Amino acid sequence: MSRNVQRLRDHDANPCIAETDASRQCMDDNNYRKDMCSSYFLKYKNCRKFWHAIMIQRRREGVKPNMPTAKERESMLTSIGETPY
Repeated sequence: MSRNVQRLRDHDANPCIAETDASRQCMDDNNYRKDMCSSYFLKYKNCRKFWHAIMIQRRREGVKPNMPTAKERESMLTSIGETPY
């Protein structure tokens, strides 16, 4: 596995692995008809927007690392009560 692929599959670096996998599975199941998977794509896009905003906020506040770890993200989502995307 290449470094780039490893980084994309790392739960600490990529907060939207579940959404990525769901959209790919939908594409596989529907013979790559994008119109059948638009809800999965939208959920992935909203996930990326949400975590990117968190990353930018942490960078502005000087918090390291910029992207919260998987454990931190889980506790953040638990405190919110539901997935915001």
